[in-house]
Amino acid sequence: MSENKGVNIKNEKQADPAPTPQNTPIFTAPLATAAAVSSETADALATQNPALLSMLQGRLGSLIGAPSGYIESLPKAVRERVDGLRCLQQQHTDIDKKLHLEIFELEKKYSKLYAPLYARRTEIVQGAAEPTDAEKAEGAKIAEAEKEDAEVESGITEVPEDGEDAEEATGIPEFWLTALRNHPQLAELITDRDEGAIKFLRDIRLVYLGDKPGFKLEFEFAENPYFSNSVLSKTYVYEQSDVAGDLEFGSAQGTEIDWKPENDLSVTVETKKQRHKTSNRTRVVKKTVPAETFFSFFATVEEPDSDDDSELADETRDRIELDYELAEEFKEKIVPCAVDWFTGKALAYEGLDEEEYDDEFMDDYYDDEDDDDEDDDEDDDDVDDMSRSAKDAAEPPQCKNQ
Repeated sequence: MSENKGVNIKNEKQADPAPTPQNTPIFTAPLATAAAVSSETADALATQNPALLSMLQGRLGSLIGAPSGYIESLPKAVRERVDGLRCLQQQHTDIDKKLHLEIFELEKKYSKLYAPLYARRTEIVQGAAEPTDAEKAEGAKIAEAEKEDAEVESGITEVPEDGEDAEEATGIPEFWLTALRNHPQLAELITDRDEGAIKFLRDIRLVYLGDKPGFKLEFEFAENPYFSNSVLSKTYVYEQSDVAGDLEFGSAQGTEIDWKPENDLSVTVETKKQRHKTSNRTRVVKKTVPAETFFSFFATVEEPDSDDDSELADETRDRIELDYELAEEFKEKIVPCAVDWFTGKALAYEGLDEEEYDDEFMDDYYDDEDDDDEDDDEDDDDVDDMSRSAKDAAEPPQCKNQ
């Protein structure tokens, strides 16, 4: 918290009484002044002198929470009573901490009850087992009830039972790809290039940590031409808030993906034709640049220093925040209710409408660094730029981010 003193906004010419909640604002005058500045003025300042605007915003932001002087002006006896309330509030927070830890332990307890259901789901999805007659009959009743609900639109296309697909299909093909594609936030992350790899996804598991509050997301893949890892995981560790006692995300550790060179989805190859100014000879220069991909989710992103207010640091913090939100989506919604995301039912009870969903939500997730640095020889002249994937010469499909 900043140690800056609040600005005295009282009119010294008036005989003001002691400050009270009624005559002392929560925030100091500069904050009110900043709030009054029109958006047009701020935009103009940002265009003309962005550094000055950033400095002003930083200084004004440091005044938030600065003391108004009201508490200090109270009689000693009243201040001591307030201190007593502070003590009670701290005891309340200590109880809250125990509450949130016990809730988390309760989650871990019930995860063991869910485990057989998840194992059974995995067997059916992978084709290791077939549902029993009782399971099929009960599921058919549920599906029939859902058809009567106009808000639920199934993403399943029925095919004749005697068709070739019915004979050749094992388990439920592309179960997890379909489920993830039906989730609006994840659909923004999954590129067309990613789909080929995600088709090999066999299971997504939630594993609670035993030694500390936290959990791990495990993505199990069949053998595939994209990477050699059989399991990609990301571990999240909670920290307990000293203010409210609730559990907050503290850190995340991802898996380093062992990409196969010919199918590395994390990069694209930029090819440039260059002509020498003197000899007029042409050469082809290839440069590997980062690519947008769902598999960026498994990267470990380091938290910037708290005093780093650079644009890159802000973008990194935004990415970390979105990463935590996605982790919660997997933990609380996708893993527990995978079949509802597969059929599309989840879109109804989550209150999500794909047409109304904000596509800009995921704009900050990808690394937006511009790698078009001019590192070529001074005597070279670019005449043609073309991006192609490492596997073929076609331009990689772009993510839907706007």
